[in-house]
Amino acid sequence: MQKKVLRRRFLGGIAAAAAVSGSSVDAQPAGAIRGFDHVALPMQNTEAMLAFYRGLGLEVAENANACSVYIGTQMINFHRPALWQRETFALRAPAARPPCGDLCFVWDGTREALSAMLDKAGAKIIEGPGPRQGGRKKTGSSVYVRDPDGNLLEFMIYT
Repeated sequence: MQKKVLRRRFLGGIAAAAAVSGSSVDAQPAGAIRGFDHVALPMQNTEAMLAFYRGLGLEVAENANACSVYIGTQMINFHRPALWQRETFALRAPAARPPCGDLCFVWDGTREALSAMLDKAGAKIIEGPGPRQGGRKKTGSSVYVRDPDGNLLEFMIYT
């Protein structure tokens, strides 16, 4: 009986530690790719792009070379034209020119709330809603828009 109680406490402690750390008991081992930290894209229309992403309710930070847009714990770095047009700037895909992004965001709300947010940001829905296979290995409903530079943005709702 004592072994069962100790085992339950041990397993309960592991589960509690995992919940606090944000990981799970069956998480990938150390040394594995865990996900995306950020993506980087060249940007042409700086002011319009920043206004658009702020209109989506996202936090934006600026520096001399890039503008960072934060989505939870992930980030999009938009390289300013002065950076990506510089011949000596090699830390990008050789053919990267605006628009070259095709990004999918998970929307955690209703279709109506998504439409309202997109309207507020001035985004026109170009397709959707429609069923799509998502990165979470299940089907969701997607809506597509373009940002001011022409990058394709998909907003997926999982149900």
